[in-house]
Amino acid sequence: MPHPVTYDDIRAARERLRPLLEPSPIRHYPLLDELVGHGIRVLVKHENHLPTGSFKVRNGSASITALTAEQAARGVIAATTGNHGLGLAWAGAARGVPVTVCVPKGNNPEKNAGIRSYGATLIEVGERYDETVVACQAIADEEQRTLVHSTNHRPVIAGAGTMTAEFLEQAPELEAIVIALGGGSQAVGALVVAAAVKPSLAVYAVQSQGATAQHDAWRDGNTRRNAPVQTFAEGIATGSTYELTFETLRSGLSDFVLASDAEIAQAVRDLWSTTHNLPEGSGATGLAGLRRMAPHLAGKTVGIVICGGNLDAARAAVILGGGTPLAMPAGVPAGTPS
Repeated sequence: MPHPVTYDDIRAARERLRPLLEPSPIRHYPLLDELVGHGIRVLVKHENHLPTGSFKVRNGSASITALTAEQAARGVIAATTGNHGLGLAWAGAARGVPVTVCVPKGNNPEKNAGIRSYGATLIEVGERYDETVVACQAIADEEQRTLVHSTNHRPVIAGAGTMTAEFLEQAPELEAIVIALGGGSQAVGALVVAAAVKPSLAVYAVQSQGATAQHDAWRDGNTRRNAPVQTFAEGIATGSTYELTFETLRSGLSDFVLASDAEIAQAVRDLWSTTHNLPEGSGATGLAGLRRMAPHLAGKTVGIVICGGNLDAARAAVILGGGTPLAMPAGVPAGTPS
C-alpha cells in the first residue's frame, strides 16, 4: 500500500512553512547519554520550542497553507483536546483564516485559553471526545468549513513529516529515531522521509501501557476503534487506529513498545533535570521508550523528540514532586490524540 503522502508533499509543506516557522533546535546533553547508557548518543529535537509549544503547529500550518482561497475564506474547524487546536488557531491567525475549535466540556482550561488567545472560536460541546467529534462534523457540514482531522488529513501528515526532514539535515549521522505515537502523523512522516532520504534510519514508536490501541493493532494487524484508555499523557491517549496511518506504521516501524505512566512521569523528571525543559507526558514518552530499547540500540546515535511542552500546572506539581498524575478515567474512549 502506498504511503498517504509523498516526500514531494513533505518538501512542498516545508516551503509553505518556511515563512512561518524557524527550525526547532536539536541539542546533545552528555548527562542524558549517561542516563540512557549502553554507549548511546542521544540527540533531542526540541519541538517544544516551536510556537504553541508543540510539533502540532507544523500540522496546523501545513493544513492552513494548503487551503484554496475559497476554502480559506470559509475557514476551518477541528475537534481537539489541545495541541492540534492550538496549532490550527496559531496558523489561522498568522494567515487570516477563520478557525473554529471544538473541545469536550471540562477540557483543560489552560489549553482552552491558549486557543482563544489566537482569535479562534472555541466551542465546548460533548461530555466525551467522541461526542465532540460528532458535533464538530455537523458544524463543518452546516457551515461548509474544511474539517482538519488531527491524523486523517494528508496536509497534517505532510506537516508532521517536515520535522524528520529537518532533523536529518541538522544531524545526518542519526541512525534511529524514537517517536511517541498517538495518531501516527509524526511516525508516518518520519517513515516517508527515511525512505526517500536515509533508508537505513530506523523508526521506533512508543505508546502508553494505558492506551495500547495502536500498539496492539500493529502487533496483530486488526484495526481498533474507541478502545478504552487510561493514561495521563493526553497527547498519546489514542483509542483508535486511523485509515491514513495504519498500514504505513505496520509495514514501516522497526519496533513498537509500551511504557508505563510511571516511566513516562520519570522521563518528564529526567528531561527536566538533564535539559531543563519541562515536557508534557507525550513529550517525554520517546525517552521512556528509548530507555526500554536501549540494549537493542547500543552504540548508536538516536534521536528523541520533545514533541510537546504544554504540561499543565497541576500535573507538573505532581510529577516534579516525585509522583505520577492520575490517568484519564478507565473506560473513556479517546477518539484521537490532542
